[in-house]
Amino acid sequence: MNSKKIYSVINQKGGVGKTTTTINLGTAMAACGAKVLLIDLDPQGNLSTGLGIEKADRNNGTYDILINKISATKLYKETAVPNLHVITANENLLGLDIELANSSDRATRLRESLLEELNYDFILLDCPPALNILTLNALVASEGALVPLQAEFYALEGLSQLIKTINKIRNTINTKLRLEGVILTMYDARNNLSNQVEEDVRAYLGHDVFQTIIPRNVRLSEAPSHGVPALIYDYKCLGSQAYINLAREVLIKAGWEIN
Repeated sequence: MNSKKIYSVINQKGGVGKTTTTINLGTAMAACGAKVLLIDLDPQGNLSTGLGIEKADRNNGTYDILINKISATKLYKETAVPNLHVITANENLLGLDIELANSSDRATRLRESLLEELNYDFILLDCPPALNILTLNALVASEGALVPLQAEFYALEGLSQLIKTINKIRNTINTKLRLEGVILTMYDARNNLSNQVEEDVRAYLGHDVFQTIIPRNVRLSEAPSHGVPALIYDYKCLGSQAYINLAREVLIKAGWEIN
């Protein structure tokens, strides 16, 4: 029996740290000995860029899973990180809502591909900043949703809507789906607003909020331009250390034994 765990990294708002979280959480999990696959579901392809995959090397990827039903086992690429693979995305995904509009299985294509005996412990799906057919495919294929949440004024409004969406999918097409946890990102401890948002989110969701907080960190922002995870770019920076701590939390919650 294949016991891989599949998580969507999701927030309908852009710029909250979804891709940064997918890359660095996946890297830290791989460093703990887990075999990890990252799947880029954003037409912008930022996940692919952040892992150093050139645009010319992204011709075969997520689009082929969803449209041509090619097996994910034939599409992954290795990265600079041992135990970490990626399936890339490109602009072909932009028209997916239209291309799949008349397909009865349009919401389940990704799940069908990932049901195969893929040799991974964890699969992280980097979702686009929208609740569209790509995000729907991710949530239908997942057992958990990881929600990066920027510590800002409107954070709880968007979170409430997202939780409703997760609940709706769980009550209809994917009964295994749950909120795996909220990750506070871009946190500035000097900012009273950040502190207030943290208090509000923890009061609202309690143990569904991870203890680890991802700080605002220049090195996290610089790493993608070098095509490597922050954990490789600067292992000792505060952002990298935060993602290492987050990986421990996620792994422990998943029942993974950490040495």
